[in-house]
Amino acid sequence: MADQSDLEEKTNIGPVDQVAGWLSDNVLDQITIGDWVATGVDWISANLNPLLKGIESVISALVSATEFLLLYPLWLAAFLLVIGVWRSWGRNAGLITAGVAVVLFGLGLFSETVKALLWFPPPWVLGLLLTVVGFWRVGWRFGIFTIIALGLISSMGLWPETISTLALVVAASIAALIVGLPIGVAMSRNDRIELFVRPVLDLMQTMPPFVYLIPAAIFFGLGTVPGAIATLIFAMPPAVRLTNLGIRQVSGEHVEAGKAFGCTPRQLLLKIQLPLALPSIMQGINQTIMLALSMVVIASMIGAGGLGGTVLTGIQRLQVGLGFEGGLAVVFLAILLDRISQSFGQSRQNQPRSLVSMARWVFRRQDRAQTG
Repeated sequence: MADQSDLEEKTNIGPVDQVAGWLSDNVLDQITIGDWVATGVDWISANLNPLLKGIESVISALVSATEFLLLYPLWLAAFLLVIGVWRSWGRNAGLITAGVAVVLFGLGLFSETVKALLWFPPPWVLGLLLTVVGFWRVGWRFGIFTIIALGLISSMGLWPETISTLALVVAASIAALIVGLPIGVAMSRNDRIELFVRPVLDLMQTMPPFVYLIPAAIFFGLGTVPGAIATLIFAMPPAVRLTNLGIRQVSGEHVEAGKAFGCTPRQLLLKIQLPLALPSIMQGINQTIMLALSMVVIASMIGAGGLGGTVLTGIQRLQVGLGFEGGLAVVFLAILLDRISQSFGQSRQNQPRSLVSMARWVFRRQDRAQTG
């Protein structure tokens, strides 16, 4: 009797259950997202190998160039000094500064001291430059903190790992901004593009970070390049969103005034919208850098190295001290990057007087004293 009642229950299926069963058999079972993704990955690996090799070469060159400038900071300092003088005092002053830099660097052929500073610089050279930037952009308290933080990193023996991590963060952030900022500008100028890109950004920001490691490792193997690619994809959405938001928040009065003066769409973007949206864009850049640093630690699982590798080694070997030192170095690096990048997006009224402005102020006072 019990078996007969069970049979009657199975045969007396209602219409809702019948529809659900049909949907399960004919629709839901046919949706195999995992198989589709695997097929797409296989197709990309088989047909787009030259493109993947090109991307790998570009990212590898960008990371290597960034690490070179960090390992030999005097070259970077000379380049930035020439650009700053050129923009502040004109072409002639920039050419004179470039000539002086070439002469000083040429002394490396004759002076062992100059040669050592150019090609075998001690860690304190980059530390000194970061300290000067901290004093200049943020303030003397932050400058003292920079000295303490970099001193602790060096005392823990993590300076090479810090340079590798910083190079990877800077390179991935630059690549993310090169791709992300134009997309943000396009979103701000076309509602259809924004409607299409917004769900993609939502997906990128809600996807667990570990998921990005899988395609990066499949397409590019293990090492620094897949770590940088996974990092730039993970860190790109804030730059896109805040660029779009900043340009859209520019008041209509400013746009109408630009059009009234005959601005072309390009001039309107470059001369009015982007300058007024700069605080929002810089906030996006700051968030991109922070996300890149957070992803670099995770990317150590596919061989990215750096401080993330130190933390991962401490976890694998249950060495609490080693893991804590790596994490502390990451925290110091995050604070330095956050405060310095934030300083470029704040109002100049709240910033300390820049070195160029102070030099101009001193020279003007001397001229007035001589003429007076």
